[in-house]
Amino acid sequence: MRDNYRYDEEEVLDRLSEILPQDAISRTPADLYCYSRDASYIKPERLPFVVIRPRSREEVAGVVRIGHDMNVPITPRGAASGLTGGAVPLYGGIVLDMTGMDRILDIDPENMQVLLEPGVVHARLNETLSAYGLFFPPDPGSSEMCTIGGMIANNASGMRSVKYGTTSSYVLELEVVLPTGEIITTGSRCFKTSSGYDLKRLFVGSEGTLGVVTGARLRLGALPDSRVLILASFRMLEDAGKGVVKVLRSGIRPSAAEILDEVAVHAVKLGDSPLIIFELDGDEHVVRMDASRVIEVCEGLGAECRVIESESEQAGIWDKRRMVGVVITRHKEGSVRVYEGEDVIVPINQVVRMLREIQRISDKFGIEIITYGHIGDGNLHTAMAIDVRDQSEWERLFAMSKEIYTTALRLGGSLTGEHGIGVIRAGYMEQEHRGAFGLMQRIKQAIDPGNIMNPGKMGFK
Repeated sequence: MRDNYRYDEEEVLDRLSEILPQDAISRTPADLYCYSRDASYIKPERLPFVVIRPRSREEVAGVVRIGHDMNVPITPRGAASGLTGGAVPLYGGIVLDMTGMDRILDIDPENMQVLLEPGVVHARLNETLSAYGLFFPPDPGSSEMCTIGGMIANNASGMRSVKYGTTSSYVLELEVVLPTGEIITTGSRCFKTSSGYDLKRLFVGSEGTLGVVTGARLRLGALPDSRVLILASFRMLEDAGKGVVKVLRSGIRPSAAEILDEVAVHAVKLGDSPLIIFELDGDEHVVRMDASRVIEVCEGLGAECRVIESESEQAGIWDKRRMVGVVITRHKEGSVRVYEGEDVIVPINQVVRMLREIQRISDKFGIEIITYGHIGDGNLHTAMAIDVRDQSEWERLFAMSKEIYTTALRLGGSLTGEHGIGVIRAGYMEQEHRGAFGLMQRIKQAIDPGNIMNPGKMGFK
């Protein structure tokens, strides 16, 4: 990587000290090291020289303005729960920790909206909204730690995306600090508008490369009257994929449809056979009718079905589902899960074929792939654990990852359904987007000509 950033750290610190309280600035070795990493395996070539913890949009704007004037790279950071190196400061510089801006500013039950700062944690938001009979539908597995700002940056979704969609569907208005330090608000309080370019969608999923989100107005949903889970255990993983496709084609829209292969199911103690967790929500009568139809479809493919109506039991099952990605590391002694090739998405009619291809890739390279994820929208997570001390296993892992990505693209899919591009998938962007990637680079150049905002991410040069 070529580092074109030249600045005097002491001069930058002097200017930062003029606009920020001392407790917002940290240069302790422990902080600089911890803030140089996220949940991925990516390591920067050098540490940041300062961590900033702003408390207001004005402080963020001031820091960005200094970065702009003095050619200092800036890496915005939420909870750093991302898996692609998106919050890793590849070129050092300033890390902007946004978790201190964590206020819920206004809840508007009549308009079903909430205004908040980016550091609000997803689970805390929904806990607060539940008193109003409302919720923010995107449901990432990292709900207990991830921030709304991070969800916006990656266009996150999660387990209920098959019915409720992604974060972008709920963003009405954004307040953004541009790379010059200018503060803009884009979007509308209305549920729709056809006035001008939809700039808010440009920033959703931009991974901090175009600016820093300092505020968001989100659309909310009404909490459903009823929820039911159906656990459908299949003899074969491909049959599980066929079951989901058949359920969706029947006109039923489950709120979740999660797949766990036999290893994942065993790891979280939900059985020993490939499993689909269907969730149905809404009017109680409709939910019961749809549940009967789901069971009929799945049993027609040889599945054994169990209905879960107890809220506490449902919560326990979802807790186990959220732990799949972590407990897989224990499956193979001496190995560690490495997050590579783990978030591809394919069209629904290609899900069964992609499951077959994943097994072929595993057999070809001799490393077990454990498959789970949001099969209801074609989003599959592939988990691979290796001995990280063995260079040959790293080489096989990267070769497997490349084949998983290229296979998903060949089937009309995408590199990532919800985890973003970051560093890990950056090299495949041109392959997926072809000529459109050049336009993305020109947009980046127009908004951030100095390339100070989260440089080195998403394949931008």
